[in-house]
Amino acid sequence: MRISGLSVLMIVFVLFSCTTEAPKYKIVTVNSPFEMEPVKEYIFPDKEFNILDFGATSNEEFNNGKAINSAIQVCSEAGGGRVIVPEGEWFTGPLHFKSNVNLHLSENAVLRFSDNPVDYLPAVMTSWEGMECYNYSPLLYAFECDNIAITGSGSINPIMDTWKVWFKRPQPHMDALAELYTMASTDVPVKERQMAQGENNLRPHLIQFNRCNNVLLDGFKIRESPFWTIHMYMCDGGIVRNLDVKAHGHNNDGIDLEMSRNFLVEDCVFDQGDDAVVIKSGRNRDAWRLNTPCENIVVRNCQIEKGHVLLGIGSEMSGGVRNVYMHDCVVTDSVFRLFFAKTNNRRGGFIENIHMENVTARTMQRVLEIDTDVLYQWRNLVPTYEERITRIDGLYISNIDCERTEAIYDLKGNSKLPAKNVVMTNINVGAVTQFIGNAENVENVSGSDIFVDGKKIELVLD
Repeated sequence: MRISGLSVLMIVFVLFSCTTEAPKYKIVTVNSPFEMEPVKEYIFPDKEFNILDFGATSNEEFNNGKAINSAIQVCSEAGGGRVIVPEGEWFTGPLHFKSNVNLHLSENAVLRFSDNPVDYLPAVMTSWEGMECYNYSPLLYAFECDNIAITGSGSINPIMDTWKVWFKRPQPHMDALAELYTMASTDVPVKERQMAQGENNLRPHLIQFNRCNNVLLDGFKIRESPFWTIHMYMCDGGIVRNLDVKAHGHNNDGIDLEMSRNFLVEDCVFDQGDDAVVIKSGRNRDAWRLNTPCENIVVRNCQIEKGHVLLGIGSEMSGGVRNVYMHDCVVTDSVFRLFFAKTNNRRGGFIENIHMENVTARTMQRVLEIDTDVLYQWRNLVPTYEERITRIDGLYISNIDCERTEAIYDLKGNSKLPAKNVVMTNINVGAVTQFIGNAENVENVSGSDIFVDGKKIELVLD
């Protein structure tokens, strides 16, 4: 019997399919008040690649970037496994991930990242405050990778001298922001938005995983960051757990989940110079083009020492944010706001079905706040190219205990599209120093079992 060439190809394909091992995952149980897909943790192949075997040396003047990136490349080409960073201090430039690689920081291993901007060139496809562009490479960067991780008990401790100078935002930096905003607002192709030049000083992220699937961050410490600390951008499926994050520079959010979905954040400590846990979905026209909501996010059992906000939604949220559940968290020092939904009339998008419960905290300015006119420096820096109002529907906060706040709630909706369905239940506050609450342009606000200094109060809501 003769076998055609096409039949031979089909037989080879079937044999290959049968002998190629499919990726293995374990399922992590997540309870939420909304339906979400299972959170999967990739089981990495049992293979190790020690950076010492690729020429790494613990010499404070030797840049190990080439050695570590070589180990990552070989590990991925071999089908995946763990790239081992052993005990010691390892000076390096940017590290770029490949699929199926777990960068494992051994106990007492320290990654010391260069603060020389030239080391972070050529520019890579990234984003800056919700606008896509080509900028300096994040210190740890992944683009379109599957099954990647950073694990272990070591630490990431970047050198900060240059980045601290860049914190000051000189005029050339502000001009660069206006230029990027204008390009994004007028549909200039992303490839042409080259920002890593001159005195633009757009600082790189510490960790950015960009358009990746099934990611894991587990166990390590972070000490300072040039910009946003952990940025999951357009990622699908991930676990962030057991991290100890401390970064008190400018724009040092703890973790930003942007246009990402199906994430679990648990058992982390955040001590931040900006917001702690932030859910975002892009800025204006870029987000409308990408049309990717941030959704199905669970944050549990985390400790926040200091930060501007415990849970922030926005202000970059033009693609929409829905299905977020934070529970059983504690604030040990202070935040400005416990739960803050923020947007403006340039954003559009939506905020819906956001839940916070079982949180204890010390002091703050607001327990719950909605602000639909948050523009920061952009108010006068650039014009409004197009007005779109954000739809806000369904904020739920319950079982909250705090020592002191200036106000329990401050809800400032938009008169053109009022916020709807804000529910506050079982709020216990030791002292309120300014006012109980304010509600403007909000429909169907309800509050029950609200206590101040042990006395139950009835909210007067129009």
